Amino acid sequence: MRDTAELLVVVALALFDQSGRVLIQRRPEGRQHGGLWEFPGGKVEPGEGPKAALVREIAEELGLSISPEGLVPFGFASSEGAGGRPIALLLYGSRQACGEPHPEAGAQLDWVDPATLTELAMPPLDVPLAACVIAMTK
Repeated sequence: MRDTAELLVVVALALFDQSGRVLIQRRPEGRQHGGLWEFPGGKVEPGEGPKAALVREIAEELGLSISPEGLVPFGFASSEGAGGRPIALLLYGSRQACGEPHPEAGAQLDWVDPATLTELAMPPLDVPLAACVIAMTK
């Protein structure tokens, strides 16, 4: 029997400050993966490209303005959707953002040394992306 669940495309951002630290977000309690650390981002809406979706999501979630031209593909992770919808998570990196990040209600933000990402509890798809960030920053 063929699985007909539609692929969910999600985009995320590894935003670096001038010290080389990366911005991560702790998901609000009560949500799926609540309390875990992740790269900020969100779902790609129908008719929207990944970079446009990330620009929109970062503005909505963090109050930051980012340029699609400043986004560099870092890697991706996927799940086959066992028991749910298949997901492809695309990670972009950037060093350019305008504004100060502000977390959404119930979330927490932190700037961390990329080498410490493996010490954080993360959703399953963020774990291989953290490894990508570490490899890119060595």
